[in-house]
Amino acid sequence: MTLRIALYCPDIAQNAGAILRTGACLGAEVHIIEPAGFPVGDAGFRRAGMDYIDQVVWRRHASFAAFDAERRAEGRRLVLLTTTGAEPLFGFPFQSDDVVLFGRESAGVPPEVHAAADARVRIPMRPGVRSLNVAVSAGIVLAEALRQTGGLPA
Repeated sequence: MTLRIALYCPDIAQNAGAILRTGACLGAEVHIIEPAGFPVGDAGFRRAGMDYIDQVVWRRHASFAAFDAERRAEGRRLVLLTTTGAEPLFGFPFQSDDVVLFGRESAGVPPEVHAAADARVRIPMRPGVRSLNVAVSAGIVLAEALRQTGGLPA
């Protein structure tokens, strides 16, 4: 099984496109949980994702419930990236079949999605700053998770 990135109801097509491009370059699937703040499809992703969209495995899910049922049936752990996470990224032990979930740019994830996570991880940042862009965060986390699990491309 390969590591997956999941986007919970993303607001910005360009961020989703950049994350799809990152998934293509580093070999991770990307799952988009709807509803999104834009029409989900190739056209919305082309500007940021460019021709890399053709090289990534990506799926859409009609709801968090549908996504979560599939994830649980596959026995995959859900790792939520959140600014309120108790565990710092670089001390968290990733597994090669993890699903790393990122919340929507405007609001993160609701409490029920937060509660469904098996782990809550944060990227350490300087005091006084709120958060990184979701596409930047996804690149940082994916690289660390693949480094730990031996999944980085050669």
